[in-house]
Amino acid sequence: MKFKIITLGCKVNSYESEYMLEKLLCSGYIYSEDNPDIVIINTCSVTNMADRKSRKLVHHVKRVYPHAYLAVVGCSSQNHQEEYQKMGIDLLLGNRKKSEVVSILDEFIKAHQPYTYFTNDRALDFEDMKVDRFTTHTRAFVKIQDGCDNFCSYCIIPYTRGSIRSKDFLAVIDEVKTLVLNGHHEIVLTGIHTGSYESNGHDLSDLIEELAKTSGLDRIRISSIEVTELNDHFLALLKREDKIANHLHIPLQSGSDAVLKRMNRKYDTAYYREKIKQIREIRPDISITTDCIVGHPYETQECFLEYVQFCLEMKFSKIHVFPYSIRSGTASALMPQVDEAVKKERVKVLLNTSLQLENEYAKKSIHQTVDVITEEYVGQYVVGFTSNYLKVYLKGDYPLGKRYACVVDRVDKNILYAHVISCLTDEIKL
Repeated sequence: MKFKIITLGCKVNSYESEYMLEKLLCSGYIYSEDNPDIVIINTCSVTNMADRKSRKLVHHVKRVYPHAYLAVVGCSSQNHQEEYQKMGIDLLLGNRKKSEVVSILDEFIKAHQPYTYFTNDRALDFEDMKVDRFTTHTRAFVKIQDGCDNFCSYCIIPYTRGSIRSKDFLAVIDEVKTLVLNGHHEIVLTGIHTGSYESNGHDLSDLIEELAKTSGLDRIRISSIEVTELNDHFLALLKREDKIANHLHIPLQSGSDAVLKRMNRKYDTAYYREKIKQIREIRPDISITTDCIVGHPYETQECFLEYVQFCLEMKFSKIHVFPYSIRSGTASALMPQVDEAVKKERVKVLLNTSLQLENEYAKKSIHQTVDVITEEYVGQYVVGFTSNYLKVYLKGDYPLGKRYACVVDRVDKNILYAHVISCLTDEIKL
């Protein structure tokens, strides 16, 4: 039977979709974008917009592929169980049993009985998955952690993903070695709360240190890490291990101490500032990107102006801006809300701030030598990313998944245009 998978949301979802894809292909199912017999939607619930997209996609698929079996999984279905159960979905899961999708589908096709499974238990074991090869990226994601116990006042994810749990230390190493053998030279370690990784007495720094010994692995990237997890152990590793990408994504969420406290974040701006200072003392040219929520309850104009000034001071290379979204069941949903028009205007201001900072950071690369791992072909260019996560266009016909030393000729709209001087993966001069 033919199937397709549609993925919304984070890198964890991307990893889980890749796992389902690989297992279905190994079991004889055929991937097809056209006229599939089965459509799997991996949903997201991080914001109201994500929930709306997920529900809209369900209706769209039922309309476009009326004869296809429909499987819906993930955070949105977990968060809105009753609503999804009324949609006439053939296979409905929350965030458990994605690893069993093949056997569940096989049984459904035999019996033609709708299948629904949810658990609201937060104390869960890590649902082990292993991906041998990524079809969608030359970068390979590895899910090493799941769940969150932070309970930020605005966030629903601890309720949809359960408590913190981690993948076995040796299992991660084995998975990464397999991915490298299959041609992936960059690994992205990902999770819901990646920095909380712990297995058999090993933390995230221990894991990275061991993975760095893998022959053929050029680059280790962390999808996101909380500022409170940037301990002395990690900072020492950052100093001595050059396989760690020259880029860290460190969520800020607000640059106002009053708002951070309302958000139930575990730091203030002074703590955040000091950690960024320590990182830049180790790697002065590192790219630091962040997430920022605009319009959280009690965010006054004064708070917002402090917020913008703090972002400018931190010199982020990119800010991912999200308007605050009410999540029913969270503490922030019960607080006085910021007017939507005010929120919208503040989003514009912070997006413009991000563009300014992105441009300033990208221009520092002109005439510099950067290393690029190629990812896709776009017209007459090969496109890849640098260690500090800047997009680079290379004119020519270079293989994908290889790492090149390149000199940046110019920057246009925060995209680097460069020429290759050598292939670093194969140690061959071009």
